[in-house]
Amino acid sequence: MTRIAAVCGALPPHRYEQREIADALAAMCVPSGVDRGVLDRLHTTSTVRSRYFALPLERYETLGGFGAANDMYIEAALELGERVLRTALAQAGIEAREVDLVISTSVTGIAAPSVEARLAGRVGLRPDVKRVPVFGLGCVAGAAGIARLHDYLEGHPGAVAVLLSTELCSLTLQKTDNSMANLVAGALFGDGAAAVVAVGRARPRHHACRGPAVVATRSRLYPGTDRALGWDIGDHGFRIVLGGDLPDLVRLQVGEEVRAFLAEHDLKPQDVTGWVCHPGGPKVLDALAESLGLPQDALELSRRSLAEVGNLSSASVLHVLRDTLSLRPPPPATPGLLLALGPGLSSELVLLRW
Repeated sequence: MTRIAAVCGALPPHRYEQREIADALAAMCVPSGVDRGVLDRLHTTSTVRSRYFALPLERYETLGGFGAANDMYIEAALELGERVLRTALAQAGIEAREVDLVISTSVTGIAAPSVEARLAGRVGLRPDVKRVPVFGLGCVAGAAGIARLHDYLEGHPGAVAVLLSTELCSLTLQKTDNSMANLVAGALFGDGAAAVVAVGRARPRHHACRGPAVVATRSRLYPGTDRALGWDIGDHGFRIVLGGDLPDLVRLQVGEEVRAFLAEHDLKPQDVTGWVCHPGGPKVLDALAESLGLPQDALELSRRSLAEVGNLSSASVLHVLRDTLSLRPPPPATPGLLLALGPGLSSELVLLRW
């Protein structure tokens, strides 16, 4: 059985209160037709209080086109990625040369060679390390990445595998896009990175490895929902696709998916002692809690993460997992569920044992 040995998260150095961000976006976007009152309401109802960005706020107004933004993405992704990778390995008590597989995920920039390839020599990964760079899974990739680590380690039980997430959402800012989807995204998304170290069941358990075991996983695509979430790629880079019916889809589709998955393992939502949910937004979290009949505090750490750092795309659910282990560790040997949504529309569920 796969064991999560360490989870680490990192944030860039520039922290801003939500009001400061709203003021900066207003200066950039209101002249092109955005109603300031609408902007303020979106920033307030997002429940986000602060976020961290790769660049100082004043740099975004003068940042050039997609090429310049992507150059900054690579620079920031390497800095954050190296930091979380080194820290996670140290916390797990595992040397970089012991890593057999690295899955790296991001949906906010493009790099070839990919981020993990550029970091391999810097952190000491072996030249024969297996690499799987992933683009396109979006917010679901943190959960999907853990699931794919588990798939690999089930077939290679003596191996070590790492998931690396680097998301610089602020660098996808579309200053001339006045759509409601873009304004909502501007109120929600922040920058951050995370890394997970996992080991197979045949590897001797190190004293530092106190994370949960992965019991089972489930991936799901929901037909006819491809315009619910994603990117449109244009001359200026990534333009957000964010359907207003996303909370309804969660109520109608995802809640039932979660119940069915748990039932396969003779569990019900009330049996889960730790909910590790991607904090996509307050309405999505409300819909999930409502559809599953969860108690008020079940998604507290997801809501807290959203308030303190915003939505970090694929890195967010990994930050929530880290916070769960450090702040509210569930009782040993009880079930947990890690879940996230992404473009497709898709969901990824990971059953844990604490």
